[in-house]
Amino acid sequence: MTDGRLREKCAVVGVWGHPEASNIAYLGLYALQHRGQEGAGIASLRPQEDRFGLYKRKGLVADIFTKDVLEKLPGTCAIGHTRYSTSGSKEAENLQPLLVDHEGYSIAVAHNGNLVNYPELAELLARKGAHLSNSVDSEVFGHFYGLYKGLGAKEAIARVMTEVRGAYSVVLLTPDRLLAFRDPLGFRPLCFGKVKDAVVVASESCALDLIEAEYLGELNPGELLEVSEAGLVRTQVAQAPRQAACIFELVYFSRPDSTVFHRNVYETRKAFGEGLFKEDPIEADMVIPVPDSGVPAAIGYHQASGIPFEMGLIRNHYVGRTFIEPRQSIRSFGVKIKLNPVRHLIEGKRLVLVDDSLVRGTTLKKIVGLLRGCGAKEVHVRISSPPIVSSCYFGIDTPSQEELLASRLETQEISRFVGADSLRYLSVQGMLGAAGMEKSKVCLGCFTGSYPIATR
Repeated sequence: MTDGRLREKCAVVGVWGHPEASNIAYLGLYALQHRGQEGAGIASLRPQEDRFGLYKRKGLVADIFTKDVLEKLPGTCAIGHTRYSTSGSKEAENLQPLLVDHEGYSIAVAHNGNLVNYPELAELLARKGAHLSNSVDSEVFGHFYGLYKGLGAKEAIARVMTEVRGAYSVVLLTPDRLLAFRDPLGFRPLCFGKVKDAVVVASESCALDLIEAEYLGELNPGELLEVSEAGLVRTQVAQAPRQAACIFELVYFSRPDSTVFHRNVYETRKAFGEGLFKEDPIEADMVIPVPDSGVPAAIGYHQASGIPFEMGLIRNHYVGRTFIEPRQSIRSFGVKIKLNPVRHLIEGKRLVLVDDSLVRGTTLKKIVGLLRGCGAKEVHVRISSPPIVSSCYFGIDTPSQEELLASRLETQEISRFVGADSLRYLSVQGMLGAAGMEKSKVCLGCFTGSYPIATR
């Protein structure tokens, strides 16, 4: 993605009934690293025991969980989380999973999403005597479940869903069961599968692929998956008059090799690129993607148009989170260290530059400048999603409204700002058609400013 990136929320993993549960959770988190690079954690447990093992740190999954660390997380059950903060501060104590103690009953919780009524929930729980130890909204799930657990898992989660409002895919681990559930609108994905007799839950199917689990499907919006020594039970505990799957999962966030919302992400992104060409055909010599996120859409554009496809920009995959810039300024250094144009491909060519989305426009402007500096004759920018005009309240860390370029400039003005010969977006209808989804079943808030539920 160009322009300062929207951040990828979080990922969750749950494992029940595997002799190496923590190792399986670790591998699942490794596959889901793209959904959050701030920190990660794993909580493990032996069934019927009330002693959780817990380890969480800032950093990347592979750096946090060494062999020695995993050996200190015994048990046949585990949940894991990799985080990019959308609620609460970025301090280490807010990393997940969170351990919640409710009157001596321990609950581990991990959550992907964002609750829009968290202040009211925190106040309600305080009145009920609960002590919130973190500023992250995920903790409320553990406290509410503790309050209602005497009613049984199904009724307890039904009560939880009446209290909280927003986006949530959650895994809860207790001494006697693993619970996984999605909000009734189904904002965030959550799937499950089996490794022999063990049940595994994950934010995306690519995590199941890595551990060679049998993919059994997605949890439905408002559905509870309950796993215990008695087996696996699926229960629909809440219904909503509509659905609100975050279509940005298909545009950018999910890994291309995942199945999300019953759709193959890679093929969907190719279809977005095909739709771009069909909506606004243009003559050009070459289609190039902004790697890596723009590659599937660029391939789709190439296949629909017949215009040759080339990797005209090469990405350096070994760039860390920080780097030292030379004292003598190098123009566009930050972009150049990540992307380098292939000059002999670009010089004298009319280019179609494809990316998945446009946020602030600053990085795209530098990329267009690099291409022109290599002698590109024309640069036509094509974005395989509609203009982002509004912030997200459901688990995506978006810039402020003022920082979103499309919220204050028309398309032609943006084209001039980035230095392109033309710029086009995929329309909302084109995006929905390419994804094969109905408007009433997705959240389009960031593209339209109209949200499926109240954001305050």
